[in-house]
Amino acid sequence: MKLLLDFLCRFGWGMAAGLVLTPAAIVPAGFFRVNLLVVLGLATAAGLVARGAAGTSLVWMLAAAAAVVAWLGSVAWLGERRQGGQWFCGATALLLAAATALVATTPGGERETGAAVPASATAGNDAAGFGDVTAAGAALLSGLVSGLAVHAMLLGHWYLNAPGMRVDALRRVIDFALAAWGLQLAWSGVSLVVGGWPGGGATATALFSLRWLAGLVGLPILLVMARKTLDIPNTQSATGILYVACLAAILGELTAQLLQAAG
Repeated sequence: MKLLLDFLCRFGWGMAAGLVLTPAAIVPAGFFRVNLLVVLGLATAAGLVARGAAGTSLVWMLAAAAAVVAWLGSVAWLGERRQGGQWFCGATALLLAAATALVATTPGGERETGAAVPASATAGNDAAGFGDVTAAGAALLSGLVSGLAVHAMLLGHWYLNAPGMRVDALRRVIDFALAAWGLQLAWSGVSLVVGGWPGGGATATALFSLRWLAGLVGLPILLVMARKTLDIPNTQSATGILYVACLAAILGELTAQLLQAAG
């Protein structure tokens, strides 16, 4: 259940961040409205999963609040209230970012029980605090990679509804996805150097290889191909390539989560 909750929070945060990074002056309001409803669905699913899990009451409240704010944002975009709509997008992203960080730093849901910390455990507080920061950072970065890749694909699809929309909007989102991938690559490289090759036999090796081949090697190739296709310009072909990029990003991040859980 924790893996599912973690993925839903990460994905929702990445999608909401994509809306914040999308230029509202170029992209029609309908795109923001529809995709905020997608984020609403992810936040609602995360809230339902958290509701049934032990020790995740704060995550449930954050997810529920994100769902409500996303709905209010969709209403604002329906009324062409761009400034208010952008504010709601930002607030939704912040709430889901907080939920993502909380899930990543709560092993087994034990940190919300309110139990007293033994005195013998205080010696490791600094190390634990640093571990929490790195775990939260990794989760937020993972959500950006998968969320921005899917967001770029959905934006490419929107050119069917608004064929006159400038391709600069899609270029910008792809550039942000590539930037998130670059940070993810650096993070994974450092983790590999510090932690070494994962143990666990053939299964762990297969997951590790799939994570690197799909999420860290294949994804940037597909994103660059999509961006180059926009130079023609051909938004339909670029969107088709972005479909495959979405699969690579999600597959890569899911295998990374499985490896983390197994470790």
